[in-house]
Amino acid sequence: MTATQTAPKKTAKAKKAVVADVQKLRIRVRAYESKVLDASVKQIIDTARRFEAVLLGPIPLPTEIKRYTVNRASFVYKDARGQFEMRVHKRLVDIVNPNAKLIEALTNLSLPTGIDIDIKMV
Repeated sequence: MTATQTAPKKTAKAKKAVVADVQKLRIRVRAYESKVLDASVKQIIDTARRFEAVLLGPIPLPTEIKRYTVNRASFVYKDARGQFEMRVHKRLVDIVNPNAKLIEALTNLSLPTGIDIDIKMV
């Protein structure tokens, strides 16, 4: 190329075509106990590494805290109240360009009770 010639510019369509070739399997894992959650995420990561997949994560997402206030007594003692909270811990794992064997291995994975898992193709 000479000094007067410039490199061709990439259009928005060309950039989207490059990005469209990459598929991601997005796994969101939720649980009430963080230790059980971390063990489950480690099991998912070990399975993905066994199939030599490219991983992004685990990314810890903000903990969801639900607080409840309940009367301790049903009739006279209205000022006595108990306060309770539930914490929902969340993690996010992305697997780039998963193959069919990896997806099958992840669906056959047995996770402990109390783990909520959402899997999406992005």
